Amino acid sequence: MEKETPEPEAPATFLRDDEAASPDSPRARFERMIRRVQADVCAKLEAVEGGGGAQFGEDAWTRPGGGGGISRVLQGGRVFEKAAVNVSVVYGVMPPEAYRAARPEAAAAAGGEKAGPVPFFAAGLSSVIHPVNPFAPTMHFNYRYFETEVPKDSPGAPRQWWFGGGTDLTPSYIIEDDVKHFHAVQKQVCDNFDPSFYPRFKKWCDDYFYIKHRGERRGVGGIFFDDLNDYDQETLLRFTTECADSVLPAYIPIIERRKDTPFTEEHKAWQQLRRGRYVEFNLVYDRGTTFGLKTGGRIESILVSLPLTARWEYDHKLEAGTEEWKLLDTCINPKEWI
Repeated sequence: MEKETPEPEAPATFLRDDEAASPDSPRARFERMIRRVQADVCAKLEAVEGGGGAQFGEDAWTRPGGGGGISRVLQGGRVFEKAAVNVSVVYGVMPPEAYRAARPEAAAAAGGEKAGPVPFFAAGLSSVIHPVNPFAPTMHFNYRYFETEVPKDSPGAPRQWWFGGGTDLTPSYIIEDDVKHFHAVQKQVCDNFDPSFYPRFKKWCDDYFYIKHRGERRGVGGIFFDDLNDYDQETLLRFTTECADSVLPAYIPIIERRKDTPFTEEHKAWQQLRRGRYVEFNLVYDRGTTFGLKTGGRIESILVSLPLTARWEYDHKLEAGTEEWKLLDTCINPKEWI
């Protein structure tokens, strides 16, 4: 993949010229959506930081063959230790192993016939928000649209499009009202399209964010879906748009309630241990991270989800019944929140 070129400001579109001339295409509409949501989320987080608080810095970049992105990162704030909200529109070629990682079921359906290099288009919005206060949860969301660009079905790599994404919550302490509110917002968006979506995508989220070597989930879940193309493109574009628009109503009320909660050094140390789990999952299991590393993606954007600080203690043990133990028990045994 071509290396990126820094830009003094983001262009009006990252699409190639011939595609930018079709403003109603799925690619063009998805790009407009993710850039709008990026602006909305950054503006709201800065408002929560308050006057004189930390602000988002911005890096814009392009690639000679088309595509680019905008990385916006806030660090060292009063409310948010680190918050990143990134968009990217990328054209590239997947090596065979990256295609198999991205589309394991398609590779399996090829009956052992291995794909060659696969041209692709991908657009996505990705964010991770790590608050300072241990009682304020981390939130992650990601929504993406993907197409393979082979001119016709090729051996081992059929021409395909799909949507993916999700929104999930990672608290250090279980506050049931917060978790129930978060899941209720996800359920409402899903129910607007298909009542089967929430239970299906909630379970998918619990299964996806599983840290196998620890035997526990990263957090309390939310929704997650990938390789979604079992509805028409218009329906799924509207669904992903509503999911992205639900991020602020799901999260900001929680942050407003918890950002000023008093905490101790012990609470902070536990938060840091849980952030260690966050790092482990992202570097070992996350499909987006591994895909980006295998396709030569922009390393600062790929690793921006990691917290500024984390902690590992040797043979750390919890006393049963404590608030910390309740969080760990929930991560081991996922619950139905609504």
